[in-house]
Amino acid sequence: MEESPVDEPSAHKPPRHPGLKRTLGVFDAVVVGLGAMIGAGIFAALAPAARAVGPAGAALLTALGLAAVVAYCNARSSARLAARYPSSGGTYVYGRERLGPFWGYLAGWGFVVGKTASCAAMALTVGAYLWPERQHAVAVAAVLALTAASYGGVQKSARIARVIVAAVLVVLAAVVVVCLTSHAAEPGRLGGGPAVDGLWGVARGAGVAGLLQGAGLLFFAFAGYARITTLGEEVRDPERTIPRAVPIALGIALLVYAAVAVAVLTVLGGGALAGSTAPPADAVRAAGWPGLAPVVRAGAALAALGSLLALVLGVSRTALAMARDGHLPRVLAAVHPRRRVPHHAEFAVGTVVALLAATTDLRGAIGFSSFGVLAYYAIANASAWTLDSGVKDRAGAAVGLAGCVALACALPLASAVAGAAVLLSGAAVYAVRSRRGHAM
Repeated sequence: MEESPVDEPSAHKPPRHPGLKRTLGVFDAVVVGLGAMIGAGIFAALAPAARAVGPAGAALLTALGLAAVVAYCNARSSARLAARYPSSGGTYVYGRERLGPFWGYLAGWGFVVGKTASCAAMALTVGAYLWPERQHAVAVAAVLALTAASYGGVQKSARIARVIVAAVLVVLAAVVVVCLTSHAAEPGRLGGGPAVDGLWGVARGAGVAGLLQGAGLLFFAFAGYARITTLGEEVRDPERTIPRAVPIALGIALLVYAAVAVAVLTVLGGGALAGSTAPPADAVRAAGWPGLAPVVRAGAALAALGSLLALVLGVSRTALAMARDGHLPRVLAAVHPRRRVPHHAEFAVGTVVALLAATTDLRGAIGFSSFGVLAYYAIANASAWTLDSGVKDRAGAAVGLAGCVALACALPLASAVAGAAVLLSGAAVYAVRSRRGHAM
């Protein structure tokens, strides 16, 4: 059923604030999403997910499939909402328009806080791969450099993302080819062992809780497609571009993840993968190509840079949208008159992330960030449910909402408690400010 915009009077009002410059087409939007997804996932999430599901290779691939299903439902809901509300802010805007100001605020709060921590974690990952002895200094330099790049305009950032994504895909292709053609590759390692037979057997062998936890950790890797929707105000023809770009980026990322996971599993096996700190690099060593390992490490650092760039773009645009509504200091709503970028928000995000990267080790923040992202998408799916749509669209939103809740609850207890505490603190701030009846 075709959706009608008649019930959206706010969508037809003239903009209250200076708009951002619409320069991104389908290709650039896809590249921005890929830059966020590939950097966060393939080099960071495989080993923790393997530890969660156990040694059976089939369990890890099943967890990857579950994460992809939830991500697809979320992507479908987000794309429909972004086409209806093509402005910066993502689910902060969708929740506000469809569910009310509180839910939009809660989504924005979880996104900004969680993804700011993710930015610092990605920066520290760059430092750890490039120069472990000077991890914090390299991390700060990376944050400052990419903040300056994003300050130059979203089109410049998209061009940088193109280079990064292309280089990382070449490195990952080399990993796949080397592993699958190696004498060390054993296809039997992809199985689940004698006690596992079929999907239900995989669930029993890994434990349902372990399978869901693995899927929740791998979902963190898929969440980068949100960067496309948070940049909605800088996309050309958003009603057409965003619904095309989101599933394309998600599909490419899934194919890359699956290929690398299969290649690494055939060489290392589930047990060795779970104990690895750098699975792709360890896999090429085991495959008899130790000289390729430094190249893979450089690719990992480059991928983390791409993810960091996309994260800075997404967080600053959500901060812009929240500042426009007074939920953050209004100075962050400023748009540069020539470059048409939210330069105050970008500077603020870059400063906070640089301080965190200089003083804190946030490697353990992946689970915390996953909780915030899943809460963010739960609100997105609930918002999409309210759109005029057919049974298929509502079913997708319902599956996405249920999946987000299940995966969030299955995350490690410390991550879930910390994430819930952040959301509750945000709700308390909103309640206090609402009672006082004034904005920042």
